[in-house]
Amino acid sequence: MPSIEKHVEISKQRTNQSHREVHEWIDDPQHKDERHDITKIPDTFQMFKEKYGEQAAREYVQHLADDVNGKFNHFIEDVQALLDKNLKYFGAKK
Repeated sequence: MPSIEKHVEISKQRTNQSHREVHEWIDDPQHKDERHDITKIPDTFQMFKEKYGEQAAREYVQHLADDVNGKFNHFIEDVQALLDKNLKYFGAKK
């Protein structure tokens, strides 16, 4: 998952605003797992919308999506590396 600084950088590129308060709230170490719970998106989206506006609420959802993509992209790369290693071991070719 990207660091808070990386999320801030991505938000600036996308919206010209850092939305640091959103990213720091989501990645607070004491609440990180709970705040990444996708079942809470509707309520949390509304909370951010009311507190910081629609754009911040969208950045909250984008933060979660970026984290999921980061996790799965890493997983896919790891699986591909294992497959390549096994193909090479058994003399198979792609």
